[in-house]
Amino acid sequence: MQFSELGLSAQLLSAVAEQGYQTPTPIQAQAIPAILKGRDVLAGAQTGTGKTAGFTLPLLHLLQQQAIPPKPRPPRVLILTPTRELTLQVYESVCNYGKHLPFFAEAIYGGVSIKPQIQSLQRGADIIVATPGRLLDLINQNYLSLAKIEYFVLDEADRMLDLGFITDIRKILKLLPKQRQNLLFSATYAPEISTLAEQILNNPVEISVAVRNAAADSVAQQIYPVKREQKRELLSYLIGSQNWRQVLIFVRTKHGADRLTKQLIQDGIRSAALHGDKSQGARVRALDDFKSGRVTALIATDIAARGLDIDQLPHVVNFDLPQVPEDYVHRIGRTGRAGAEGQAISLVDQEEAYLLAGIEKVLKRQIPRVADTGYDRVTLDTNAPKPKAKPQQQRPARPPHAGRADHTGKRPPHSGNRPERGSSRDDARAGRGARGR
Repeated sequence: MQFSELGLSAQLLSAVAEQGYQTPTPIQAQAIPAILKGRDVLAGAQTGTGKTAGFTLPLLHLLQQQAIPPKPRPPRVLILTPTRELTLQVYESVCNYGKHLPFFAEAIYGGVSIKPQIQSLQRGADIIVATPGRLLDLINQNYLSLAKIEYFVLDEADRMLDLGFITDIRKILKLLPKQRQNLLFSATYAPEISTLAEQILNNPVEISVAVRNAAADSVAQQIYPVKREQKRELLSYLIGSQNWRQVLIFVRTKHGADRLTKQLIQDGIRSAALHGDKSQGARVRALDDFKSGRVTALIATDIAARGLDIDQLPHVVNFDLPQVPEDYVHRIGRTGRAGAEGQAISLVDQEEAYLLAGIEKVLKRQIPRVADTGYDRVTLDTNAPKPKAKPQQQRPARPPHAGRADHTGKRPPHSGNRPERGSSRDDARAGRGARGR
């Protein structure tokens, strides 16, 4: 099948051709006709299979069939995403595919100044791509109304639930017109997704083009059993000895991302960190440097597991295994996209063996182990129970009058240990705050 057979307008077909595409992916071939018919859609597909174009193209076509409303145009399409990175990716797709059409789109997300977004909305926008928190901020300040929304898309719905956005989603649903077309896209399925779909969708077409919660066949997966204290050394060796030019490395914490970045730089590897404590400008620069080849290793927390769209990314490394097994699928889905081959390597010590067991249960198969890593031999026992949490050290007793004014009437200087505020409401609403991601 060709894109020309899907019933899209000439302007959209021209834009698709300019992007270098001729043949739709399976999710696009099934979703686009259903959306054009006005059906609600529940779609599941592996990450990297073209879900974004699967809903962007038909929605642009449907808008094209309508009369253009007077200025300032009210938004008629709302696309809700869980992260800033994914918001920008979807917004870019809308702009690329709609470049020959007279529509305006706006990206709404936290972590940046709200004023430019307010100004754009005041000029009018046909399509809104947004994260939940900033969207509600603008609504509560009367800068945005959802009263004219005709098409509602919930993208990466499973990630939405993982990040604790269900309360915000329910608030937004109450503000939408009852008569609308709904599309729910998700890379993985969980029972909660089915419950959410029942609340949102009306007699939907259900589309699933791949095994649920499975990794793409184009990704070669390997486990390197290694002691935690030797992980960084092994990682540097793999990057250097195999001459890797571009590798995305996932760690569990922001502090761990910064620490590993400094260590790899000391090893002579051009590296950058990407996590929730970075400003939006710093995150964009790090990603641009990585895409352009100025940076070899991008060390990221799971905030980057969704929304990163990097052409021909060859290598993904799990320096730390994710706590949620399904996140493993999202992480390694950054490579092996659009039919390209990729490699996903996980460095696993015995304390993470229980996490590996959960991942292999989701995948329904064992990931191959590398027998000789060149480092101390580690035998992973996936049947071992989860290690007990180490007891926390008791804080030293607070000295008398600590934090109180001294005899001069002045307070002692701040120690600098006070936690930072979250960088945005969207991060805070993710259940852990900006620092937790």
